[in-house]
Amino acid sequence: MAIIDITVIPVGTGTTSVSEYVAEIHKVLQRYEDRVKYQLTPMSTLIEGDLKLLLEIVQEIHEVPFQKGLQRVCTNLRIDDRRDKEHSMERKLQSVQTKL
Repeated sequence: MAIIDITVIPVGTGTTSVSEYVAEIHKVLQRYEDRVKYQLTPMSTLIEGDLKLLLEIVQEIHEVPFQKGLQRVCTNLRIDDRRDKEHSMERKLQSVQTKL
């Protein structure tokens, strides 16, 4: 199971707000909610699931601002793909909580 931290940055929107694009991205994620977990944070979105599927979703998410007419998009990714034991977003948080 992998976790991807993704930030899609629409360039040239004419405004400083990007919430319209974030909302459209989350509509894409809702179509996959039976196969992945996702969480909106103030600065990015976390997606958890099979790495191959997550990378397909990343490509679809990256396209959202282009579909809304923009000509430039920058997307930042961080991938946590641990294979020595089962992990999840919840388990990572629990591990920290037990140490506090």
